[in-house]
Amino acid sequence: MRKTRGTRFAATLAVTALTVLGVAACDSADDEDGPAAATLTWGACPAAAPGTPRDPRLTCAKVKVPLDYGRPDGTSIDVTISRLGAADPAKRHGVLLLNPGGPALPGLDTPSAMAPTLPKPVLDGYDLIGFDPRGVGTSSPQSCGLDNPSVAGLFPYPAADGSIDANVQAARDTAGKCAAKAGENLRYFTTANTARDLDRVREALGEAKISYWGQSYGTYLGTVYSALYPDRTDRMILEGNVDPAHVWAGEAASWGKGMAERFPDAAAVAAGQNAALGLGATPGEVTRTYLALADRLDHRPAPVPGTPQSLTGAMLRSVTYALLIHNDTLPVLAQVWKAAADLADGHLTEADGKVLQQVFADTPATPGVPADNQATMFLALTCGDAEWSHDVAGYARQTAADRKAWPLTAGMPANIWPCAFWPQPIEKPVTVPDRGARNTLILQNRRDHATPWESGIGLRRALGNRAAFVGVDNGGHYVYHEGSACADNATVAFLDTGRLPDKDFDCTDVTPH
Repeated sequence: MRKTRGTRFAATLAVTALTVLGVAACDSADDEDGPAAATLTWGACPAAAPGTPRDPRLTCAKVKVPLDYGRPDGTSIDVTISRLGAADPAKRHGVLLLNPGGPALPGLDTPSAMAPTLPKPVLDGYDLIGFDPRGVGTSSPQSCGLDNPSVAGLFPYPAADGSIDANVQAARDTAGKCAAKAGENLRYFTTANTARDLDRVREALGEAKISYWGQSYGTYLGTVYSALYPDRTDRMILEGNVDPAHVWAGEAASWGKGMAERFPDAAAVAAGQNAALGLGATPGEVTRTYLALADRLDHRPAPVPGTPQSLTGAMLRSVTYALLIHNDTLPVLAQVWKAAADLADGHLTEADGKVLQQVFADTPATPGVPADNQATMFLALTCGDAEWSHDVAGYARQTAADRKAWPLTAGMPANIWPCAFWPQPIEKPVTVPDRGARNTLILQNRRDHATPWESGIGLRRALGNRAAFVGVDNGGHYVYHEGSACADNATVAFLDTGRLPDKDFDCTDVTPH
């Protein structure tokens, strides 16, 4: 969960805030009473991608779960989990499951990524548990056989003139390819079933309850888990939040406004370097330069020397989205804009070339995991969690309106996805109750373009008195360990003591790292 900072396309939209579907909150398909004795065999973790370091302290195990919880004795699949044990067993409180979002990001290394940011009381008190969700990474990975394996390639930017005809055909083709390659079983790789898997993990760990920390898509997964298993939920932290009432088309529709609220932070950084970058002396000037550049690349993609690729307007927007995730990548984003402008002008400098090499660098594949695994599971979750509209003409109208309202995203959030041609979900979204134990801390940045402020407010409304809300006057997708001691202290205090703040509050103390 902490933190994928790459400038690479493979990570571009991995943190978008989509999440899930469900069943009724009284779900009890696998409802055994009380914790079982731990049944796991811990050993070495599966091989990581080449060049990816793996913490030698991590151990891993596999948990067998039903593919279809309606047929618990039918086909089973594996879910791989990892563990970084509590530093002081005498002070151990329990397990803290961690999910980095995505949708469809693998999570075996999340405990090691999080541990350096956590204070001693938390490390003493919890086994940190990571996991590859069902269908993802080493957990029975799925594949649609997509030619373009990147998640960013799925995002449906309209043509330069606003037409969505090509998007409609691409969406239909992608849905058809998934149906032919992955087959009927892909319908069972949903958020609700992933939440049920987590309860099997809880049982295998021998725990009566689990604590949980989810970011982005992981907030929806945690929300669904607590709705299905309220008596087995201990302390829950949700960071960068999805509104459970808006999965998934409604969540995507919020991105235009979210981008408009976040983009000025980056434009201000670029304006501060105007003497070197020449993109504009004010945030408004930089924004106009960016919009003109994106439009220019829509009409005339710029070939990238030394690669078979050309930089398009969609690619520029995708890289921009990715580098807005963190405040400390905003200067890098300004350099990307300059390099893109120079490339379009035909006078690429050596420094520009190095920036673009980073942008177009391939991400090494994990052994045994299909190249399109994340893209496949992104579709499985966003299309299989809740039904989308099938009205093609309606998408065209909405896209045209969205292009006018939010030019930075060029109509993409309202456009048609493969979900318009996807099979009907196996179940309806989980009902999220607003009553129950008060055990959830919601962390939300004011200028989060991936899961905008309104999404966090929507989750707060859905959970009612079950949650406390901490709003932070900051940009980007992450809250914890991003410069607000106010938010960090509230998070750690809750994990350490189990006590939520008495009331919602705002943090305005953000300082750069």
